[in-house]
Amino acid sequence: MSYAGPILLMALAGILLGGSLSLRKNEKFAAAIIVAVVAVAAFLGGAYLIYG
Repeated sequence: MSYAGPILLMALAGILLGGSLSLRKNEKFAAAIIVAVVAVAAFLGGAYLIYG
């Protein structure tokens, strides 16, 4: 089984989470929430591909 795809999805989730925190610091709350939701979806997708 190749773990490259799920690991890349989880790395993308980390990058998006950092972007969400940066947006929140700049008071762009709606965009921060949207990016955070996409980050959580990417992380859960990676976890599903590994464990599902």
